[in-house]
Amino acid sequence: MHVRLSKTFGFESAHWLPCFPPEHPCRRMHGHSFRAEVVVEGSFDPKQGYLIDLNDLTAATLPLEQALDHRCLNEVPGLDNPTSEMIAKWIWDRLKPVMPLLTEVIVQETCTSRCSYRGT
Repeated sequence: MHVRLSKTFGFESAHWLPCFPPEHPCRRMHGHSFRAEVVVEGSFDPKQGYLIDLNDLTAATLPLEQALDHRCLNEVPGLDNPTSEMIAKWIWDRLKPVMPLLTEVIVQETCTSRCSYRGT
């Protein structure tokens, strides 16, 4: 039996995007109520009844949430250009070693904008 599970966490953060020209509004410091969704996928034995313990997924995402929440993302190591794309990859790079079934990270920056990353 094949399933796909997801866990969502939020973080309130500020950032500015140095990759944009100086006159671009995103070049100025601003903040977002980010949402990150991590997705694991795989087959499981119906006798066991689950793919992974969701508590393990929560435990794996908590340090990432704490590293990002109420921070200036440009100051987080590895996020000097904190676009949604780079945030998704940053989360992936830290989760994949401890969550081998990770298949996707989705970062929602605004109510209407999000990025999906599925590894390299």
